[in-house]
Amino acid sequence: MAATAPAAPKAAKTALKDAKGPPAPKEALRSLPATVEWLRREGLLMETDSEVSGDLQLTGIQKHFDGSYPILFNRVKGYSHVRAITNFFANMDIVDRLFGWEDRTARTRELAEALTHPIKSEIVAAADAPVMQEVITDDLDVNKYIFPIRHTHLESEITIGSGNSVVVGDKFWGGSHIGYNRMNFRWGNVGTFQISPGSHMWQVMTKYYRDEPVPLTVNFGLPAAATLLAGGGFDYVVLPRGGDELGAAGAVQGYPIRLVKAATVDAYAVADAEYSLEGYLHPRDKRYETAEAEKADIQGRFHFHPEWAGYMGKAYKAPTFHVTAITMRKRSQRPFIYPMGVHMYDCNNIDTTVREAAFFELCERIQPGLINDVNIPFPMTDWAGCILQVKKRLKTDDGFVRNFLSAAFACSSGLRLAIAVDADVDIYSMDDI
Repeated sequence: MAATAPAAPKAAKTALKDAKGPPAPKEALRSLPATVEWLRREGLLMETDSEVSGDLQLTGIQKHFDGSYPILFNRVKGYSHVRAITNFFANMDIVDRLFGWEDRTARTRELAEALTHPIKSEIVAAADAPVMQEVITDDLDVNKYIFPIRHTHLESEITIGSGNSVVVGDKFWGGSHIGYNRMNFRWGNVGTFQISPGSHMWQVMTKYYRDEPVPLTVNFGLPAAATLLAGGGFDYVVLPRGGDELGAAGAVQGYPIRLVKAATVDAYAVADAEYSLEGYLHPRDKRYETAEAEKADIQGRFHFHPEWAGYMGKAYKAPTFHVTAITMRKRSQRPFIYPMGVHMYDCNNIDTTVREAAFFELCERIQPGLINDVNIPFPMTDWAGCILQVKKRLKTDDGFVRNFLSAAFACSSGLRLAIAVDADVDIYSMDDI
């Protein structure tokens, strides 16, 4: 269960307004600070100067406001240089405004178009990249710079789960990858780096398992479109290895994601991110995620991190990420970080939005014009289900609908339930379903 926090945020600095309204200007998508400024200006941001702790407090407050407005904490206990935002994707009316989507159906269709029509990323010089304003190579204790959190009282240690791994070029078959990997930096600049079996990062790890360590970056506080694409997963017929996920993020925002060459490794970071960890993934240097599991020398028994499906995850031995540099926006600007509670609307919306579009595109490839919309409701726990809405034209369309369902299961690891309904059924109403 999520912990409750003893102190709630103060009243918003500006009056909150209706979440629905006109779309955001394109430049509001350039960076997380630009988006925060738009949210503040539009009355869509809860903001507080009350100090928040990452030890249960932040996620407790987030859960209390689950599905509501984004929350900005201007003071973070133990991290004077950090401002933390959460519930960033919790309210899809706000998300639709941010990306210019008219409604839920338009969102799925336009995002499916973006997945298949990427805009190539732009590489900029370090002098033009906010994430390169400070480059640290001597004091590399990651937990001093990156704000970790503890989600529940069951966890024995803190987690950094808000970072997005980025692999660009040859190490990702010529394309670009962005995704989530939970980390625990128990050894200063060396942390566990958990990888979901079958995921794109798992494919990278498998290919280079016997080779040299893999150079990559882990980015924090990214432009919203990059964060959105990082939530896609296990939809690899539509987003295959070697695909251009950062290019798809560029298509979502309407202009290229900017990349910058890492300072210490042969890799790239998102130039408009707030923080970046540069380093090497060591697939064969596997270590326990918690001291408790290490002491017992047992995997899969002790609690560590809540999982997307709502159950309590366990600590395992994981590959390690060895950090060679920490880069960030100037600390005097107090860069943002986006820590995210698990199994809340914030997490759920990031994980399901791209996935819905991928199912739509999959069906559209099988028989164009038959699929009308896709929804993955909260009780389907992100990756375990989907609802397909079809608009049948002929009796023979029933065969294609069966193909849709078969393809959904065949192309989606972890899928347990797929439902197909006609266009007169409201797929956003569980009573109708």
